[in-house]
Amino acid sequence: MAGTDTATRHPLDDVMLAMDVVDTLRHRQLLVERELNTEAREQTLIKRLREIYAAQGIDVPDHVLAEGVAALDEERFVYTPPEPGWRVTLAHLYITRGTWGKVLLAILAMIIAVAIVYTTMISGPQQRRLAALPGELATQRQAIIELTEVPEARERAQQYLVQGQAALREEDADAAGKAVVSLKELRAQLEQEYTVRIISRPGESSGVWRMPDVNTDARNYYVIVEAVTADGSTLTLPVRNEEDGKIYKVNKWALRVSEQLYEQIAADKSDDGIIQQRDFGVKRRGQLTPDYAMPTTGAALTDW
Repeated sequence: MAGTDTATRHPLDDVMLAMDVVDTLRHRQLLVERELNTEAREQTLIKRLREIYAAQGIDVPDHVLAEGVAALDEERFVYTPPEPGWRVTLAHLYITRGTWGKVLLAILAMIIAVAIVYTTMISGPQQRRLAALPGELATQRQAIIELTEVPEARERAQQYLVQGQAALREEDADAAGKAVVSLKELRAQLEQEYTVRIISRPGESSGVWRMPDVNTDARNYYVIVEAVTADGSTLTLPVRNEEDGKIYKVNKWALRVSEQLYEQIAADKSDDGIIQQRDFGVKRRGQLTPDYAMPTTGAALTDW
């Protein structure tokens, strides 16, 4: 068995020695002049190599030295870089994966993190909102239909529903949400119950008159009112100002009346400082506007 191991190792040892010989030749620049014939050149190189290895205490057989010289001439142990190409590129990428792989993983992690944040904070809530809006539109519209018989209120509810459904087809959650808000505001208006009452408190006016710009010889008369609930609370309501056409949320406003009614209320107050008949109208559940007990055009002022 020992003889078999030795026979197996020697060829490998010879190859390693031959490689070392080639390396020695390259590093020590032992190539002789090209003018020498091949045989003389090889013999000279072998002699020099034998001296070098002997000086190092290494016994290298002549056939190994000759093999090394031949290998040098044949460039047997020379690494020749492969021609550039996609295979070479892939090989370089694989070899350097430890460097660019970390960068790629970091970029991928960042992309995944951004996707998660977008899905969690933006896309997800928006999709859930879009999914919930059809039900909200239908629920609010149905509640209004059940709450009122007023044609105008029902028409407005249907209009808001159609607007919201059109927005949903475009996946416009904001526009559909505004339609839901409009339905809720309309529903809240219909559900309100209050009394429109003329203000009669010390230090506060109960009426006001205006001279219109188009006719400075005329006067427009108003009584100042507020909306009071059954428990005595005062409401803030949206009121359109007839002078600029804008809607303002106010807790008191002035309703336009005839000169005769204006003077009548003024006389009532001047009698003892108290207006006996203060209830100007009543807003009932399911109605858009109050039913007025006194004549008025419905036009209003929000400041005076």
